Amino acid sequence: MKIDPESIVVRDNPQEQRYEAKIQDELAVVEYQLNGDTITFTHTEVPEALAGGGVAGKLVSTALDDARARGLAVVPLCPYVASYIRRHPDYAALVPTEYQHLVQRR
Repeated sequence: MKIDPESIVVRDNPQEQRYEAKIQDELAVVEYQLNGDTITFTHTEVPEALAGGGVAGKLVSTALDDARARGLAVVPLCPYVASYIRRHPDYAALVPTEYQHLVQRR
């Protein structure tokens, strides 16, 4: 499925503790746990039909931009989120010192 990442609408669904992007009949998500001023990203899931279309990147960049705007510390337990931060080091400052090893280049 051809997707324009700029057209993807991502919304926070705090009741489900996830950021969501609904594209046609498919739902892509980045799941999180919010604890005080820390958001821990635990899982990213993009349906096979949406794979390779930039959906995961749009989800994660939106979630990280929101965390930054809200002054939240980011714990990237999800491997995709950690990898995204490695590729976009401007987000690394959101990650507390004790979790920096998750986003350092290997």
